[in-house]
Amino acid sequence: MSRLSGYAGGSVGRHLIDQLLKNGKHIVTAITRPSSTNKMPEGVQIARVDYASDDDTALVEVLRGQQVLLITMNVMAPPDTMIKLIRAAAKAGVPYIEPNWYGHDAANDSLCDDSLLSPNRDRVITEITRLGVSSYLSLVCNFWYEFSVGGGPDQFGFDFIKRSLTLYDGGDVPINTSTWPQTSRAIAKLLSLKELPEDENDQSPTLSQFRNRSVPRMRTGLFTQDSVAERFKEGQEGMKVHNWNVFTKMLYSRMFFANGDGDYESRRGLDNELLGLLVEDLDEATAEGIRMAENNEVPFSH
Repeated sequence: MSRLSGYAGGSVGRHLIDQLLKNGKHIVTAITRPSSTNKMPEGVQIARVDYASDDDTALVEVLRGQQVLLITMNVMAPPDTMIKLIRAAAKAGVPYIEPNWYGHDAANDSLCDDSLLSPNRDRVITEITRLGVSSYLSLVCNFWYEFSVGGGPDQFGFDFIKRSLTLYDGGDVPINTSTWPQTSRAIAKLLSLKELPEDENDQSPTLSQFRNRSVPRMRTGLFTQDSVAERFKEGQEGMKVHNWNVFTKMLYSRMFFANGDGDYESRRGLDNELLGLLVEDLDEATAEGIRMAENNEVPFSH
């Protein structure tokens, strides 16, 4: 069984733990602060460590012998936290790191530049590469479906409180999107692959073939959805004066440009079949998005 450790914060964390446990092929250790009151499912080993401390001795010890470090933190976490985790993983000799990147195609420079995500991407990849110990895995799944359906008019355009819908341009630009469970299933499946081919004739998928690139590319379904150009411009102008209230509008409108950036499937293909991912029925995920919206449970945390 492979040993996985992870910083278990963020929206996707609980789904990821659930799928890893269901998979039954992993020993999962959740790294959490000593003061944390978060309850973990049965079967998860808990390591209470002050991972924000400059003294990483305890964190390095927890990470020794782990195959993968999975980082799932809120985007509002201190920016140096992920770097501290990455450095500790290198000291512990962890072969793989999944940074806190669950969404945009990290290989699409134009999309990441316009969405203001490139600096964070480059900082993380540069640090992992500089240390020269771990390989990175970056999940390409675009926006989380439930979160985006329930997130209001600045995301997929639905406002379930006001019973209104904002269409982006003609509403006919397809993008890929994924649910939290499907995102987590993809990671669990990926980490269940054997490390290397058995010999030169072995063509079956391996974990090593996915390292240091944006994979796996996967989706739940296609979603189509005022002017995206105008919405994006408004977001850009707001960000120039550090108005973070328009960041979400900027981020989502950029994805719906009619140039294929949001539809990575048509340009690069998918890894759903390779990983044996099921085709989901979106009714349950849609209901969850509506429930979250009506109960005001969608803070910006993508």
